[in-house]
Amino acid sequence: MLQQTPSQYLGSLREPRNLVDIALVFLLVYALLRLIRGTRAAPMAAGIGGLALLYWTAAHYDLATLEFLLRPAPVYVGVAIIVLFQNEIRQALISFGNRFRMPFLIRHRGQFGEGVYDEIVLAATTLASTKTGALVVVERGVNLRNVIEGGVKMDAELSYDLLVTIFNPATPLHDGAVVIRGHRVAAAACFLPLTLNPMLSKDLGTRHRAAIGITEDTDAVAVVVSEETGLISFVQAGQIRRGLDATRLRAAILDALEPRARKNGAEAEKADEGEKTEVRGQRLEVSEKTTTNL
Repeated sequence: MLQQTPSQYLGSLREPRNLVDIALVFLLVYALLRLIRGTRAAPMAAGIGGLALLYWTAAHYDLATLEFLLRPAPVYVGVAIIVLFQNEIRQALISFGNRFRMPFLIRHRGQFGEGVYDEIVLAATTLASTKTGALVVVERGVNLRNVIEGGVKMDAELSYDLLVTIFNPATPLHDGAVVIRGHRVAAAACFLPLTLNPMLSKDLGTRHRAAIGITEDTDAVAVVVSEETGLISFVQAGQIRRGLDATRLRAAILDALEPRARKNGAEAEKADEGEKTEVRGQRLEVSEKTTTNL
């Protein structure tokens, strides 16, 4: 195959197909870097990159012994990537699937009306006021059947009273997570996978790490009440927001589960504020005219 001259190479880059190809590769690399940034995958990716650089150096400078030792590495690198980055790959595929699956295939698990959110928010704030630990997981598109089967099945109507009763330290169901499916409490006393992210603060206990772990493995969201501090946290996609009050917690739940309703509500509030500003302006104008006439 003949080598391309620089002018021919630059000319080929101007073809639309090649430009699209480069753009897609750029977006893929950018998405991968964003996915592993700030997670335990980042140092592992750096280690694999360093190993690849060492192998290239050995091959380029004819370091026979080092090359002999590293030669089998590329054979197993694919398997190593799958094993080391299984959580990140799973989260990426879940996110990709939720974005691009057809509308008629989308299951709206966890989207069950704004009124039920108030039950969760009210229960969380009540438990926080007494520093009673709690962990509530809301199922969305990914089925949490394995988690539910590992707990105590309930299939009860979701309510403030039920949540507060479950997390009462005097009851046998308080230790573990409550899983909400639709508008019902599917199970209580559920045990969740703990996150292995080494970048997390040492202040986060088992309850918070379990909430982060389940949201890393699935698209569920979680509400956590700290037993030590009474702080309320909201967890989504492995990211935790701490120290929320009732208003911010409800807004976070709406943003995650009912983004359209949240958007419409924000637009309505903005419109109402605009109307109030317009009315105040009209009143001020009338007042100025009256003062001038006097």
